Amino acid sequence: MTGNKPLAMITGGSSGIGFELAKQFAKNGFDVAISGSSDKVNEAADALRSLDAEAYPFKADASTYDGVERFWTFTQGLGRPLEAAALNVGIGIGGAFVDNDLEDELRLLAINVTGTVHMAKRVVQHMVKNGRGRILITSSVSATLPTPYETVYGPSKAFGYMVAESLREELRSTGVTVTALLPGATNSDFHANAGMGGTKLGGQQKNDKTLVAKQGFEALMNGIDHIVGGDQKTKRQVLENRTTPEPVKAARQAELTQPQ
Repeated sequence: MTGNKPLAMITGGSSGIGFELAKQFAKNGFDVAISGSSDKVNEAADALRSLDAEAYPFKADASTYDGVERFWTFTQGLGRPLEAAALNVGIGIGGAFVDNDLEDELRLLAINVTGTVHMAKRVVQHMVKNGRGRILITSSVSATLPTPYETVYGPSKAFGYMVAESLREELRSTGVTVTALLPGATNSDFHANAGMGGTKLGGQQKNDKTLVAKQGFEALMNGIDHIVGGDQKTKRQVLENRTTPEPVKAARQAELTQPQ
């Protein structure tokens, strides 16, 4: 039924924006390989199969070299060329840097930075060899401003954004495109999981994760270099961030993210 469909990979595809991205691929003629850190990845795969796609779930710890490598090996084991990859998995940590646990912050970097580089390396080499492919890297609006009380998270997303833009230029003549998705605050469990449910930002109205994923998918398929995920207010904020001084943005952001 699905053997002739193109294959897409989505890291962190069992919930939130990642699951919504997987649904976009499934609805648009792809089979999907998805990773997740819990048994929820199997439930997500069942839901994706109801969209007339084959879904291949894999449970792995994205903070470890072995976890990243095993998901790549699993995907390669399907014996099909990878046509699209959404490098989406990421975590956040709220709170004051002076108080946060170092191990938690190093785990964030292992997932958001090291793991992104690791999987990007495997995907890029595979796609360049094939002469085709599409790569989506999920960054964040946080990449466009200082993020006090998310002091490690924001820079990790700025890293992903610049990796996407840099790779895009390197791969220009290879048949492989790279797109960055910069979601604004989204109605997923992200802020609750980051311990930010009690902040002003955590309590604000959020962008629709289905809309954000649809915008990211469409930008990927159209070869656009980056897309801000969310409503017009979110997009205007990113435009303002280009010209607003860093200390002003930092103070404004701290009002939203400082623990109450």
